[in-house]
Amino acid sequence: MIQLIYAKKGSGKTKRLIDLANAELNSTKGDVVFIDDDKRYMYDVAHQARFVDVKDFGIDSGDALYGMLCGMVSQNYDIEAVFIDAFLKIVKKDVTELKDLIEKIQALTEKNDFKAVIIISADPAQAPDFLKEYII
Repeated sequence: MIQLIYAKKGSGKTKRLIDLANAELNSTKGDVVFIDDDKRYMYDVAHQARFVDVKDFGIDSGDALYGMLCGMVSQNYDIEAVFIDAFLKIVKKDVTELKDLIEKIQALTEKNDFKAVIIISADPAQAPDFLKEYII
């Protein structure tokens, strides 16, 4: 299952994502992963979560991020939730170009029974139709 936190820059999306990740740690017995494009929130996310800075692994495209997600869930069957901040910066795509990537991530979450909560920093009034079903 994919859920999108879709709002304009400066609207508190990252704080909400961190709060959701920390709350998930209290309600699950599985593993939680927090993915970001830098380390600035590393100490805001509870230490029980696996914090991943994509720059440490050379992740700089949608395909690379998808490959990393596949590697994570293939290695760790206990992952129950993945939280991704700065999604558009990581995948280097415009929201209108996300359809294939979102569909691939959605299929991965369903097949491996985990949820992905993703931040998209853009105007929700202009969200493409294919993304609207995922917005929370």
